[in-house]
Amino acid sequence: MEFECQQSIEVTKDFTNCVEDTSPVQIDTIHSNPETESINSEPNHCNSCSESECQNLEITKPTLECPLSITDLPPALISTIFNGLDPKELGIVSCVSTTLCSVASEHHVWKQFYCERWGLPIVSTPLGAGFSDEKSWKELFVERDFRSRTFLGRYSIDVLYGHTEAVLTVFILASAKRIFTSGYDSIVRMWDLEEGLLIASSRHLGSTLRAIAADTKLLVAGGTSGFIHCWRATEGLPSLFDLSGSEKENTDFRLWEHEGPITSLVLDLTRIYSGSWDMTVRIWDRTLLKCLKVLRHSDWVYGLAPHDTTVACTSGSDVYVWDTNSGTLLSIIYGAHVGNTFSLARSHAGDFLFTGGEDGAIHMFEIINDCNEVDVVQVATWKAHSGSVNSLAFEFPWLVSASGDGKLALIDVRKLLRTSRSSSGKRVSRVNNVEPPQRMLHGFECNLFSVAIGADRIVCGGEEGVVRIWNFSQALEIEQRARALRGIRLENRLRRRKLQVDMISKSGRANRCLVAAKKIQINGNQSGVWHKKHEMSGELKA
Repeated sequence: MEFECQQSIEVTKDFTNCVEDTSPVQIDTIHSNPETESINSEPNHCNSCSESECQNLEITKPTLECPLSITDLPPALISTIFNGLDPKELGIVSCVSTTLCSVASEHHVWKQFYCERWGLPIVSTPLGAGFSDEKSWKELFVERDFRSRTFLGRYSIDVLYGHTEAVLTVFILASAKRIFTSGYDSIVRMWDLEEGLLIASSRHLGSTLRAIAADTKLLVAGGTSGFIHCWRATEGLPSLFDLSGSEKENTDFRLWEHEGPITSLVLDLTRIYSGSWDMTVRIWDRTLLKCLKVLRHSDWVYGLAPHDTTVACTSGSDVYVWDTNSGTLLSIIYGAHVGNTFSLARSHAGDFLFTGGEDGAIHMFEIINDCNEVDVVQVATWKAHSGSVNSLAFEFPWLVSASGDGKLALIDVRKLLRTSRSSSGKRVSRVNNVEPPQRMLHGFECNLFSVAIGADRIVCGGEEGVVRIWNFSQALEIEQRARALRGIRLENRLRRRKLQVDMISKSGRANRCLVAAKKIQINGNQSGVWHKKHEMSGELKA
């Protein structure tokens, strides 16, 4: 037999109406409802149900004490939410309130943003050229992102003379402010990045040099002889490396196992990677100076790009991705270009590849790690050159290409590298119609063979036998001054507006009094004129 308590049903209906419309006014009325309070405080019973049944049906006061905004959440939960935002979204959130600004500005994800794009910052350089330890990761990120935009501004060109034949390879060591170049004349030359002066030159190494790489501890160069010429850094020497051999300490040595010309060299903290026309990529231990792995391909190796435990290589027209620990092949891109794939570059996070080929096209690929499988997906294609793309260099967000048509192309891949920081990893915005190169640099009459980017500069070498430096630091200084002037103008504008508001607020009462007085005077004159006219009309009638 069904039964119901009438009073409880009425309260339940009221509570249902409150939940349907959660406005603050209705919530207050529910809390202050005397009938509800009497039901909660006094055990009122109805005739049609027992005492225990009514107690089970009693409705307590609803406690709607939910957080009104995200700032009411615990800081740990807010930090977890911020992990799913990209830099632009995190910057927008920091403008909402002071609480979110402090949490967003000190969030650890800014360090991850910075390192994914540019690696660890340079701390040994002066403030004007590098960074300071006192800055937060957000400030470092904003400053570096601002510097990256200067490649669309003004520039100056420095030409370095010294090579007697074509320059085939250039390398920028930004941390030491050095440029290393070499080519057909078989000599490695070291230049000052700031002044553009020649610091040192090696002896004649006996063969054409096609590849060069360096860090602050080791310099390597390789060419058609198959040797890898190495120089260890000399402590206390301002130029780092004793190329001429003038010091008593013997710091140079050679590695040899390749059976053909060496076309590419890359260094990391523990290994040396070398690619050759003998169709192999060899991985060397920097401490033991021994070859650890040999990765064999089906055609000449033109370029390689290692990252973590993988290395990407171009062989013929194909692109290979290898596991460096086990030596297993993870993925192959067959026929990446029509003809040979001459150049290869990789993002600092290692998840994007850029290839340039004999057909003059530039392709962008994404490396997707799904469990134990590696899949490579093409993202975008540019047809920026009429000649072969001989060299590529990447520094977020700029991809620079050097071509046989004597031109440099600057491509901003920022929009294509948009990431979604979720547990599933990165996601690329698939764009069908990609933008053309944002800038083309001209002024060369013949082939360009190599290009490098770093320290607000682009360095290239070609068939004419000179090294050109496109210096964009001037654009950085101009942009910094322009931004400072914009800040001063904005501050002055706000100050003038505040003064105007204060003047209006102070003179508002006086203006209202004057207006009221004028109105009273006008009305009084009108009434006086009317009375005079009325008296005159009365006299005429009399």
